Amino acid sequence: MASSKTAQVQNQVDEVVGIMQNNIEKVMQRGERLESLQNKTDDLQQGALQFKKGATKVRRQMWWKDLKLKIIIAAVVIVILIIIIVPIVNALKPKN
Repeated sequence: MASSKTAQVQNQVDEVVGIMQNNIEKVMQRGERLESLQNKTDDLQQGALQFKKGATKVRRQMWWKDLKLKIIIAAVVIVILIIIIVPIVNALKPKN
């Protein structure tokens, strides 16, 4: 009977040890997944920073390009107005 109780207790201890080993393994796997997730998060953060820098650079380039285009259009309009207005003014001047 004592042997039976000892065997029963030993079986319970073995079962608890197995469960604890399983739990420890799961905790280690969780730690590995968390580390992997942290690495992926760091990579995404770096990618986002690079994207932001690139987007800012492109935005500045487009702003300058847009400004240059507006200046060229304004210059063309001024030249056209001068071409139209000068002959009209000359035609309206009284000839001496």
